[in-house]
Amino acid sequence: MEGALLVTGDDVRRLSVEEGAAYKGPGFLWLHLEGRDDHDLAFLKAQDDIPDVAAGALIATETRPRCDPIEDGAIVNLRGPGDCDPLDSDRLVSIRLWITRNRVTSLSRRTLSATALVAAKAEAGKIRDSGDLVAAFARAISTQLDPEIAALGDRLDDVESDLESSQLYRLRREITAVRSDAIGFRRFVAPDRDALNTLAALDFDWLAEEDRLHIVEAADRFARMVEELETVRERAALLHEQITDLRAEQVDQRALYISIVAFIFLPLTFITGLLGMNVEGIPYARAAWAFWGIAAFCVAVGIGVFAWFYWRHWINR
Repeated sequence: MEGALLVTGDDVRRLSVEEGAAYKGPGFLWLHLEGRDDHDLAFLKAQDDIPDVAAGALIATETRPRCDPIEDGAIVNLRGPGDCDPLDSDRLVSIRLWITRNRVTSLSRRTLSATALVAAKAEAGKIRDSGDLVAAFARAISTQLDPEIAALGDRLDDVESDLESSQLYRLRREITAVRSDAIGFRRFVAPDRDALNTLAALDFDWLAEEDRLHIVEAADRFARMVEELETVRERAALLHEQITDLRAEQVDQRALYISIVAFIFLPLTFITGLLGMNVEGIPYARAAWAFWGIAAFCVAVGIGVFAWFYWRHWINR
């Protein structure tokens, strides 16, 4: 949604960006820009009712969640799910809001999923002032982000259930992906929580008590998501260690089997090598039964060595 919404009493009207910027009448106005080009950014910076510090925060290329009071308003940056490149290290889309008593100016460089939900709520007449708008954004972002965070734990549950399988390399890749996602989310979820807690504590008359309660509730949800992300990171680290131990155990087991086979054939190789020398005086060289006798002796030696390994519990451990 790019444009403006004007709320006057029970009437909600859509305005263009230019109409919203020029409107100075009564009611509550929400002006939203999708700042994808220099024209939009220059337009925003030229607005007289936005302090230079707030305008700079709105058009900044790199942002992190924050909440700072400036004069009679507040600059609030939040991060949530949206139109984001899967390969981008910034896993969440930012929205920047300059909030005053009867006017909110917001900007996002990429599409934030919560924006459409909040706009629909505003058009339905459920948003009457600035406090309602920022509380709606806080609720929408936290509600959308919560299942994505929970899905990381579910992916680790699947990995744990597949640990007995032989696809350890695939499981390692999955754990690495989950851990990377958790780190990407953790980078912004914790500042989201801090920004909302700061916002709820601000002493502005446009922030009603009900709005504060909704903001605190969203902050608590973000706090729980932070705890879940920490748990996911710890579980991922433990699972990675467990898979490393399983792989080491597999290598040790296979090395043991190879050593047992080599040890069984070691005396047999000595016997056959000794009797296979091309010199005079080899015992039983002319005996008809010599080949089968030596073969039987070698089998008996092999069985004896194997039985010794079995008795020592080196095979069936």
